[in-house]
Amino acid sequence: MGVCKKCGYDGKTKEKFKTNLCSICFHFSPDLENSFNKYTQEEISSEVLDTFRRYSEEFQNKKKNSMLKKASQGSLMSRAPFGYKIIEGKLVPGENFREVEEIFESFLNEKISLNQLAKKHNLSVNGLKKILKNFTYIGKIKFNNQIYDGGHTSILSSTLFNHVQNKLERLGIK
Repeated sequence: MGVCKKCGYDGKTKEKFKTNLCSICFHFSPDLENSFNKYTQEEISSEVLDTFRRYSEEFQNKKKNSMLKKASQGSLMSRAPFGYKIIEGKLVPGENFREVEEIFESFLNEKISLNQLAKKHNLSVNGLKKILKNFTYIGKIKFNNQIYDGGHTSILSSTLFNHVQNKLERLGIK
């Protein structure tokens, strides 16, 4: 809770560049700090935005429900992960799909740091961690902390995936 610097709305706010903004002002705010500072100096009345505030919540709920439906039907919620490609709207293994198994096997069986493994496969450490935690590789879709059966081919066994998850947990890797 806080007060939006741009419109003065007193309620739930988000922080950007250490500045509180309501969801409407936050949504339209620039990503460059210089532009952002100019944006927040142009004040607007909170009452003017009340209509948008009411209907944006409705829109967000509609959007989320649509995405939940899509996930529950096994459809991918984002772009194709490493090792996959999209052909005619379907997620299929890409030319490099075997590299995914190699990454999982190396992490599980070799004494290699995340940094070394990431460099070996030309990935960032965060990118590597996303790969190691991605349920898509076992034919699942994870959305809104729920796991659904995916409508695509898995490229890893669930046994290998689960062993890697256990090792990540043991090592405290998030």
